[in-house]
Amino acid sequence: LGLIAGCDRQSSEAPQPAPNASAAETAAPSPAPAEQGKVDVSKKGTTAPTQAFIAPDGRKVTLADFRGKPVLVNLWATWCVPCVREMPTLDALAAREAGKLQVLTISQDMQGAEKVGPYFAKGGFKAIKPYLDPQNELGFPLSGESGLPTTILYDADGKEVWRVEKEM
Repeated sequence: LGLIAGCDRQSSEAPQPAPNASAAETAAPSPAPAEQGKVDVSKKGTTAPTQAFIAPDGRKVTLADFRGKPVLVNLWATWCVPCVREMPTLDALAAREAGKLQVLTISQDMQGAEKVGPYFAKGGFKAIKPYLDPQNELGFPLSGESGLPTTILYDADGKEVWRVEKEM
């Protein structure tokens, strides 16, 4: 999973306080949304949204359909340069973590399969599949105004662990 967060991952260990620091000086700050492009844990524990999106076989699915193992959701579009750049990395991650982690690349292209199908064919991806959300029914609740790409890790129970939103 470090492949996605990369060098933007922040240490989970708090710095050691100074030997004579007061309680106020050593108190942990309250969580705040991370800067864009950084790992954000401010929504940790939030249940995955219930909006449906389209599976590669055309069925409507929700994130609840993937419970039982961790799920990495990547909202992307063919017109989004940073999104397109990270697709090979997501494909490699999905291949490496097969059976342990489900990687869902969910396109926000309004033309749906018409745009995404040829992109996937040309990309030759082996492990990721083209999920679609052409009406942005899932995309808007997940990414809000932050835009694309947005990547969110959910645990096996469908609770958010962390997210990384687009870099400016």
